[in-house]
Amino acid sequence: MAQALPLLYQDDWLVAVHKPAGLLVHRSPLAGGEREFLLQRLRDQLGQRVYPVHRLDRPTSGVMVFALEPATAARLGEAFTERHVAKRYLAVVRGVGPAQERLDYALREEDGRRPKAEMPALEAVTEVRRLDSVELPVQVDRYPMSRYSLMEVRPQTGRRHQIRRHLSRRGYPIIGDAKHGKGNHNRFFAERLACPRLLLAAVELGFAHPENGAWLSLSCRLDAPMTALFERFGWAGHLPVDRASWPATPAPCPA
Repeated sequence: MAQALPLLYQDDWLVAVHKPAGLLVHRSPLAGGEREFLLQRLRDQLGQRVYPVHRLDRPTSGVMVFALEPATAARLGEAFTERHVAKRYLAVVRGVGPAQERLDYALREEDGRRPKAEMPALEAVTEVRRLDSVELPVQVDRYPMSRYSLMEVRPQTGRRHQIRRHLSRRGYPIIGDAKHGKGNHNRFFAERLACPRLLLAAVELGFAHPENGAWLSLSCRLDAPMTALFERFGWAGHLPVDRASWPATPAPCPA
């Protein structure tokens, strides 16, 4: 039997859950032979129907919100579509990332239905900030030392694989990204540092509650492999915790 999903918040209208890395949210044409999905696991755990209102990529972990009835799903879905939601991610990247930067690179959608070159280029903006970095006395690439950074990421738009593509294009690919990263660094983290996953986690999500309009802020701890890595690198002070709060001053949303 699958382990119960950690619930971060639940009321009569919505539920927030910690999505594990490697788990698809729901069935899709890209799912292949997969038989286990977050949507079904949460439905079975709660004993009631749940409605997805946003998405996280399969290899990304972190906080996800589901509605518990259709009207709430419609209101929450509109909030995500209209960018009235504040999102915060943590990512471990190769190199010493920028102290603070706005990445503004249009992206073509990757939906698998048509060649990417035929898809329109859409606005995509990501705010990034370096929280910490580490230098390891290990030659992974052509240099005798290897440097990695902890980046805080706040996407202002919601394109598919936006964070992964933006950081890779800027020259700081996320560790564990098989498509946009570099295999030797990914293997080093998997084999030597016990982190065989994409090191990207959705750690905070804020939005106006669809029933009472009050701002709800949710945060989510990292899973065991990422937590151990942060402690090893001296980044324990940046570890998030599970929390649901109602701040008087909402976090800034995308413009």
